[in-house]
Amino acid sequence: MSTSRAHLIHWLRNAYAMEKHSEAMLAAQAARLGYDDPQMRMRIEQHLQETLGQQAMLEGCLARLDSRPSLIKGMGGEMAAFAQALIGMTMRDEMVKGAMTMYAFEHMEIASYTALMHAAEAGGDLETKRICEQVLAQEVEMAGWLFRRIPATVTRYLACSARTRLEAPR
Repeated sequence: MSTSRAHLIHWLRNAYAMEKHSEAMLAAQAARLGYDDPQMRMRIEQHLQETLGQQAMLEGCLARLDSRPSLIKGMGGEMAAFAQALIGMTMRDEMVKGAMTMYAFEHMEIASYTALMHAAEAGGDLETKRICEQVLAQEVEMAGWLFRRIPATVTRYLACSARTRLEAPR
């Protein structure tokens, strides 16, 4: 197996684990953060469905390369998301931190799919490149939506905090 093909497989497996993390994180965020923000919940649930589709596409890329996702990496991603959710539940400003975390995570995904796209192209795997371009567009769209949504999330949190007389976290 060529070095570039081995790297592509390794990175595809990492991307699959990243999407498993994303799945768990989005499911937790939709359940906890969307209760008072239906737009946020709907968009997170939409992106969760996109994420499940992305996992299937990555599985297809790996199968074409005679490989499969790493169960250990996938479980690691899910456990990391679970730990992240537990920590988030202890924060009074969880809705703001959750939006910021999702925004940062989207940018990690954007970087990952940009690298994958170029690795696939360098290896002559144009189908994987096409799939990475498709996924990249979804991640860029979600990051943009979150970017535009963060100000409203902060405003909603501050208004809620003022009504309940909670001291704003430092």
